[in-house]
Amino acid sequence: MADHDEQRLQPQDLGYDPNFVPDSVKSFVVHLYRQIREKNVYEIHQLYEASFQTLSERHFKDTPWPSVDAVAQYVDNDHVFCLLYREMWFRHLYARLTPTLRQRIDSWDNYCSLFQVVLHGVVNMQLPNQWLWDMVDEFVYQFQSFCQYRAKMKNKTEQEIALLRQFDQAWNVFGVLNFLQALVEKSAIIQILEQEKEGLEQFTANDGYDYNGGSNVLKVLGYFSMVGLLRVHCLLGDYDTGLKCLQPIDISQPGVFNIVIGCHITTIYHYGFANLMLRRYVEAIREFNKILLYIFKTKVYHQKSPQYEQILKKNEQMYALLAICLSLCPQSKLVDETVNSQLREKYGEKMSRMQRYDDEAFAMYDELFSYACPKFITPSAPSFEEPLVNYNQDAYRLQLKLFLYEAKQQQLLSGLRTFLKVYSTISLAKLASYMEVDEPTLRTILLTYKHKTHAVDSAGKVISNADVNFFIDDDTIHVVESKPPKRYGDYFIRQVALLQGVINELDTIKLE
Repeated sequence: MADHDEQRLQPQDLGYDPNFVPDSVKSFVVHLYRQIREKNVYEIHQLYEASFQTLSERHFKDTPWPSVDAVAQYVDNDHVFCLLYREMWFRHLYARLTPTLRQRIDSWDNYCSLFQVVLHGVVNMQLPNQWLWDMVDEFVYQFQSFCQYRAKMKNKTEQEIALLRQFDQAWNVFGVLNFLQALVEKSAIIQILEQEKEGLEQFTANDGYDYNGGSNVLKVLGYFSMVGLLRVHCLLGDYDTGLKCLQPIDISQPGVFNIVIGCHITTIYHYGFANLMLRRYVEAIREFNKILLYIFKTKVYHQKSPQYEQILKKNEQMYALLAICLSLCPQSKLVDETVNSQLREKYGEKMSRMQRYDDEAFAMYDELFSYACPKFITPSAPSFEEPLVNYNQDAYRLQLKLFLYEAKQQQLLSGLRTFLKVYSTISLAKLASYMEVDEPTLRTILLTYKHKTHAVDSAGKVISNADVNFFIDDDTIHVVESKPPKRYGDYFIRQVALLQGVINELDTIKLE
């Protein structure tokens, strides 16, 4: 879920010595190395999640960690451990400082070496799911960050342009996709998940770990790479391919993806966004509702997590996307009462404006989409000929334009939906006069409504997103409205909670 705000600091400005290793870092590295060799996943997790964060806060708030050369002597110059250390080193650098172009290229080289070892070597380790997810997540984030950086050509120095020309394969889109795809294929994770359905595997039941003394690294990296592929394809605007890459994971069932909160949120955010862009609004609403309810119930447990700010940010973005989905495709029965009340609080006024067909409604769609969409990228290398221009916003503008074109077409139909909700039967002539159009035009609008409220799902079936449906028989429109079931339970639970609050307050009052 990496998505850091870059700060303008450079280590050389801060008196940073890459060869100085504080004693606490020395013992951390030695301890981590020993635990990895002993496959003690619980201890590795504690060191990775807690100790690394604590040491970063204490010693490396605005400087990088000691260089890999400085710590290698304490870990027997172990090649694989040094690759893992550098992966953490670069991740910390991206989070706290602004990487130089040289550092971006070096990080790419390190990922290439690390993934090559996993794909072609014998990796005899067990690493925590959190760390393996962070690897895939950061890999995609750094690719996205590099594409954004490279697209800002206006103020590049001659030295930077020379480096970009020289290392034109660094963070190449095909290289990124190939690594993720290779991890999926080499891990045989798709077959493992298929066999699990038949009761022949225990991958999800064991949270991805291997309790027979083997390694979980390749299998779990392969699993998380399917989420990584979904994210990359969303950044490229290829939503259909992204969803196909995620298909082996059944997101309606508990899986390894929802053990790590960052992975869970990233998966559903991109899955929901891809479905929104493919007009599969019902599917997007259903999944956004589930994850928002989950975050509402569990966010208190993640307050000390280093990812807490990112959880809150994605939570807000998904509420904005849910507001868009429900404005384009009213489906109140799919939204839980708790999520609905949060949504009304955040976007109630904007959603009522988005129901209208005017410029203000259009501006609301623009605002919410721009706030909640992924940071789209242009993966191709720039033209190094003069004049050098910034093109980092081009991909975003294209996706915004496509979305607003769709929203405008949907808005045209909101007036028709209003009339259909009022009548159970109405003649074509009467509805045409209400809508101030002639009958042939009305028939076209009705056909457009049918088209726009239907989409093709991942299995190739045509599905309906409509809350109001109709058929025409002898110039009469017959309306079929799906009425949401009344939820008495939610209402009474809320009232009981309110009453309990009042009783608790009364208990605190001391009568004289």
